[in-house]
Formats: sequence, C-alpha cells, structure tokens
Amino acid sequence: MKILNSNNRNFDKALDNLLLQRKRKVQSNSVSVSSIIKDVKKNGDKAVFKYEKKFNQNKIIVPTSNQISKSIKSLDKKVKDAIDLAYTRIHKFHSLQKFKNISYTDKLKNRLEYKYVPIESVAIYVPGSSASYPSSVLMNAIPAIVAGVKRIVMINPGFKGKQNPAVLYAARKCKIKEIYSIGGPSAIAAVTYGTKKIKKVNKIVGPGNAYVAEAKRLVFGTVGIDMIAGPSEITIICDGKTNPDWVAMDLFSQAEHDELSQSILISIDNQFLKNVQESINRLIKDMPRKKIITTSLENRGLFILAKDLSEAAKISNFIAPEHLELSVENPNLLLEEISHAGAIFMGKNTCEAVGDYCAGPNHVLPTSGTARFSSPLGVYDFQKRSSLINLSAKTAHSLGDVASNLAMGEGLFAHAESAKYRINKKNE
Repeated sequence: MKILNSNNRNFDKALDNLLLQRKRKVQSNSVSVSSIIKDVKKNGDKAVFKYEKKFNQNKIIVPTSNQISKSIKSLDKKVKDAIDLAYTRIHKFHSLQKFKNISYTDKLKNRLEYKYVPIESVAIYVPGSSASYPSSVLMNAIPAIVAGVKRIVMINPGFKGKQNPAVLYAARKCKIKEIYSIGGPSAIAAVTYGTKKIKKVNKIVGPGNAYVAEAKRLVFGTVGIDMIAGPSEITIICDGKTNPDWVAMDLFSQAEHDELSQSILISIDNQFLKNVQESINRLIKDMPRKKIITTSLENRGLFILAKDLSEAAKISNFIAPEHLELSVENPNLLLEEISHAGAIFMGKNTCEAVGDYCAGPNHVLPTSGTARFSSPLGVYDFQKRSSLINLSAKTAHSLGDVASNLAMGEGLFAHAESAKYRINKKNE
C-alpha cells in the first residue's frame, strides 16, 4: 500500500495525481466502447450475439421460463431466505422516499402544481459472468417498483449460457418478466436503441465495470441514466481504536470487486497504519479473489497519515468517496465535518458490506468524486415530474401584461403578442 503523509509539502498534488490516474484509466476505454455501441445500433441482435460469444462464451440471449425455474431450484435455501429478508428491509426503507404531488393555490385563485409520474420503462444492469450480485437486482428494482415503473428489464451477463441462480431468484422476487443474458457495452446499446429481440427503454440504471460505466456515459441523452457508477471504492477514517483485522477486511471487501477498485485508509495513528498493513499481509493469503485484491491495493490502494480527525475529514471531502466508514469513537461529531460521500457508515461496528446487502439504503452510489453532486439511487430516480399551471381569467390579464413587458424586453415579439391576446378582449 502506498503511504502519503498530509504534513508533506506536496501532499495535495500527490493525492490529486493518484485520484486522476484512476479516473483516466476508467475513462480510457472510450474508443472501443464507442465502436461496440455503433455496431449494436447498426446491426442489432447480430452484433449482440457476436459480443456475447466473444466476451462471455454465451449463446443464450433470452433464457426461457423453464431455464430460469430450473436454475432457481438449485439455489440454497439459506440464500433464498437472505434475499427475502433483504428485500423486505430495502423495500421498507425505499417506501419512505416516494414524492407526493404538490398543489398550491395563490390569492388570485391560480392553481400551481407538480405532478409526479413513474418512468415507463427502465433497464437495470446487474453485473455477472464470473460474479454474482443478487443484491444489485434488489437495490435497482425495488425503488423502481415503489415508484410504480410498469416495465422493468434486467440485463445480466451469464457465462456459457448460465446466469447465477441467486440473481434469477432475486429477479423473480421482484417480479421482473424481461430477463436478458447479456452484458457489457453491447447490452447497454441494445436497451438504448432496441433490437428485434430487445425493446428499448427510457432509462438505464445500475453499477458495472469501467466499460459499462463508459457505455452509459456515451448513450446518455438518448436514454436517461442514474449515474456513472463504478468501479467501487471505499475510504475509511480511523482513530486507531478499531481492530486492524476489521479494517483490513473492509479494504478487501471493495478491492475484490475489480482491479480498478480503490481502497483508502486515513488515520491519525502511524502505528495503526503499520498494524493494518500487517493484517493485510497475513489475511490476504486466505482470500479466494487474492489476485484481484492484490492488484487493486498495489495499484490503487492508499494509506494516508493525517494530523487530526478534522484534517482527515477534509481529505475525505476532497476524495468524495462512494463509501465512507467513520471508524471512530464519536462518529456523530465527525459527521458534522463530512460534506461529500455516497454512503456513510457510522462507527466501528458498521461495516460497508452490510450496507451492500441488507441494511436498507441503496448500494448504487456515485463514484470517482461524483458524490460532490450526486446521490444514492432511490425512488426519485424512477419518477419524473410535470408542472401544471392553471390561471384564472383575472390573472391571465394581469400576468399577461407582466409577461408581455418582459418578452418585449427580451426582443421576443411573438411571446409578447401571445400574452397580449389574453389581455385584449377583442381577441377572445
């Protein structure tokens, strides 16, 4: 793990360079991703099949109901029960988020409103192939369900024609009827532009690797997207009083996602950083995804020594991490100094992993510093609003005069005349 000391004169520049290197790496796939999107837009299913065969050795694009049921039967009951419990907790939390319509009548009897309606169709991207993320099904589909979305499509890459049974069970739990065994940029393009087999959607949500994130960025505008989510990252602020093994494992939990994942530990105790490094060295040998974790920590991982917790908070705000653990004795006090983070985990007993699965709040979060202006996925991402304006005859005259004067001041004659027609009785 690289170590930076905040007391060093070039600390800010060194930290910024390390963060920028990762961002550039994440965004470096633009050309290849763009060519895949153009291919799918032009050639439809033929191109989708080609990329599935190339990247996932997959020939099954649309699994049958029987194939899905057979796969689900193989799932361990303990996993099913865990998915059921997580569904209940996540649904409960998100059911509190739904916006209500706003209606206001002013003194002149004008009625002004906001009307919220669900987006008609969304595609949820669930990472797959060599990995299994039933939690991503729940986190993406449940807020859409609460919002009232009528058509929810799941795109999830299988491997050699097989999708993960836990993912399929979670999809069935969420009553998702359209499931496609596709992934990567070609899947994003397919639901953006539509093919003969796959009908296009209005919005795409869900996390993915760097290629998926770049694909979502490129199709934004043709469809809506939630955010550029991925690869994963965690920052931990620790006062040195947490078990170093716990902290090491929390760093592993994000590093095992992807070689581009980033795990950062900020501490005010230099000896504690050494203790965590020792824990990393000892525990890494037992990790099934050791190679990915090691590459992530060596290339993107970082230890930062801060002079105090206030400075640690400032550094964290500069990073604006996806996940932030406040592993300190008084997390509520430190929270007052935190401005930018996707999800914040309070105290040493609150590990990020529980947030990933069953705490309740969403685990689809802004990454790469976008927590400065973005929020976790929620019900609000699956609703849109229209404004309703209903003017009385009296106000049409009085406000019409105001609008006409403003329009003339902007040089927009037709606007002014449109407003005047409501003023001039002869035009009624």
